[in-house]
Amino acid sequence: MFSYRHAFHAGNHADVLKHTVLIATLDHLLEKEAALTVVDTHAGAGLYRLDGDYAGTSGEAAEGVLRLLAEPEKAPDTPAPGTKPAAKKTAAPAAEKPLAEAIARYLSVIHDFNPKGGARVYPGSPFIVQHLLRDHDKLKLFELHPTDARTLDANIAQLEAGRRIAVLREDGFGSATKFLPPPSRRALVLMDPSYEMKTDYGRVLDFAAEALKRFATGTYAVWYPIIPRPEAHDLPRRLKTLATKAGKSWLHATLTIKSSKITKDAASGETQRPGLPASGMFLINPPYTLKPLLAEALPQLAERLAQDRNASYSLESGG
Repeated sequence: MFSYRHAFHAGNHADVLKHTVLIATLDHLLEKEAALTVVDTHAGAGLYRLDGDYAGTSGEAAEGVLRLLAEPEKAPDTPAPGTKPAAKKTAAPAAEKPLAEAIARYLSVIHDFNPKGGARVYPGSPFIVQHLLRDHDKLKLFELHPTDARTLDANIAQLEAGRRIAVLREDGFGSATKFLPPPSRRALVLMDPSYEMKTDYGRVLDFAAEALKRFATGTYAVWYPIIPRPEAHDLPRRLKTLATKAGKSWLHATLTIKSSKITKDAASGETQRPGLPASGMFLINPPYTLKPLLAEALPQLAERLAQDRNASYSLESGG
């Protein structure tokens, strides 16, 4: 169960979507003076070097955050059937187009960790959250992977944040609800397991259901991969049903950057798997400001991160 290491995937297109949504959500929640508690059920190592061995091996950041920071490439001409098309380019150079507010905000946070430019250092969710939180807010980080937990401990220790940040080497799905509801009655819970085990999909749903029972007004954010697996396609539908039955609002955003088809190399005959083609974010009790921000940002992300003509996005809400 400990084979997954997020260091191989740091800064990829899924991180771009997840962290764009996370920052936009936090910006709204932090407008109120009352303390906010943020719980991350699968925190990872916290900080990643994009010029290090892990990220350098996969090169996924080159098709994610690094592409956003560079000159955008030509958008695909035709969207996948049944999906919204990526935004079309005009005669003006893409670099001259106004950047969507949520994307610009995301890149500004990345810049804060890389004041000399680029993205040599990539902040994971724990460090993005810590960077935005105020002195009276709290951050609870859960991580079971032994190597990542030690790295996270060391990274957080450098912040000298005292009791504001707690690192717990525990199963987030098993014990994170103990912080709900927080004393201030304001919380954001992020659930983004690796999904390397099929049981993770069911555990996300079970945890969300239990959390809503304990703290019905909290904001809950779920990241998930969109892959050819029934559980991946069932998860957002089941979360939608959960939120609707609880009488809660919800928002579902997806970003696809390439086809999910498995192909064979014409020369070698070897099977070529596409890697992760798409991912989604599902939120229960999302900020009302989030949907318009994503309606502007998602077409640009689909355009700028597209790897083939299947690039697309979707955005829906209810409740």
